[in-house]
Amino acid sequence: MIDHVSIAVRDLGSAEPFYTALLAPLGLAKLREWPNAAVGYGKKYPEFWINRRSDMARVAADSGVHIGLRASAAAAVDAFHAAALKAGGTSDGAPGLRPEYHGDYYAAFVRDPDGNRIEAVTFLREGAT
Repeated sequence: MIDHVSIAVRDLGSAEPFYTALLAPLGLAKLREWPNAAVGYGKKYPEFWINRRSDMARVAADSGVHIGLRASAAAAVDAFHAAALKAGGTSDGAPGLRPEYHGDYYAAFVRDPDGNRIEAVTFLREGAT
């Protein structure tokens, strides 16, 4: 149903390496770029975009907006979280099971330097970790 998602960032120069690092464990690579305007990531086509909005304010912590991205396995969720922290993001929920959502829901939540909330999630089978 959804073709692509885009989020705003204040500084494309610092956001690009951040998103390149955290999206790689999910199998998404940089596929398209409009210099000083936007970068598109995806597997076959750009399905996740970052767009420069240099005048925007930091995203409010209580905005309620977040992007959930599917991971292939728990290890990819773990790698997503670690890459985000190493690249300058902050944890908004360490990798782990979220039984309040579903018994097999394994996810991690991060915030980018602009405050955008990004999640990686996979569903475990039969108690696998």
